Amino acid sequence: MADERGPNQQSAPVGHSGGAPSGAPQRPAGPGGPRPQGGRPGGPPRRGKRNFVRKKKVCRFCVDKSDFIDYKKAEILAPFLQERGKILPRRMTGTCARHQRWLTVAIKRAQNIALLPFSAEL
Repeated sequence: MADERGPNQQSAPVGHSGGAPSGAPQRPAGPGGPRPQGGRPGGPPRRGKRNFVRKKKVCRFCVDKSDFIDYKKAEILAPFLQERGKILPRRMTGTCARHQRWLTVAIKRAQNIALLPFSAEL
């Protein structure tokens, strides 16, 4: 009477709801409940990829084929400085590595002889 199962019947594990086969691992639902049918957290599945092609920046000095960046021409060097006096990095200006090194040297020389400011005027 205590155990009325036959020899071929097995008991379900404790806490098993019977929704998935017994061999599949059970994962608890996250804080937002079960995920939607796309697999993306927070929204429906994507229908198509966004086609965004970033335009490649070209070195201004390579285009002009300049072999030397003159530190005395402050009007050429000024766009490569931030308001606070910092030199803009390559990823923002698009200059190549060689010209970025030359540009840095030229800006520092121009700052030392007071053609360009070291920092912003307050």
